[in-house]
Amino acid sequence: MSRVLGPEPVWRWEPGSLEGVFRECDCGGKGYLSGEDLKMAVVTIFGYKPSKMETDRMMAPALGKHLPGMSLDQFLSLMSSKVATQDGYEQTRQIFTAFDVHCRSFLSREDFKRAFASVAPHLPEQTAFEAFRELDWDSDGRVSYKDFETVMSYV
Repeated sequence: MSRVLGPEPVWRWEPGSLEGVFRECDCGGKGYLSGEDLKMAVVTIFGYKPSKMETDRMMAPALGKHLPGMSLDQFLSLMSSKVATQDGYEQTRQIFTAFDVHCRSFLSREDFKRAFASVAPHLPEQTAFEAFRELDWDSDGRVSYKDFETVMSYV
């Protein structure tokens, strides 16, 4: 999916406004969203323009039922799920970025030590090193974002 600079995503500054987005993007007040309407809704909510493939995938349930477009209920269900997923991703990214104080796109053992001391000063230093060792699967002394994200998905 291509990233397009857009407005600040709705899920960041107006939780619960999905119905309003639906009404704004329902061109002509039809009561449903066409594929183009849905693209605009995704731009409004998440700040990126979805690809044709992603749009088609999102529209498939409505079109499979021979509906003219996506109903409000379908939209709310789909977007609520996407917002929940996006919130988790964003939170994981923010945690990693906070740990990666040198902006190297990986975490060192020292980064972990510093982060643990800041977040949980009562834990022994050995706990931070053990946690790091669990994440450093290839034992190269670095934890990539992908490794970090994988572990965080289980938390």
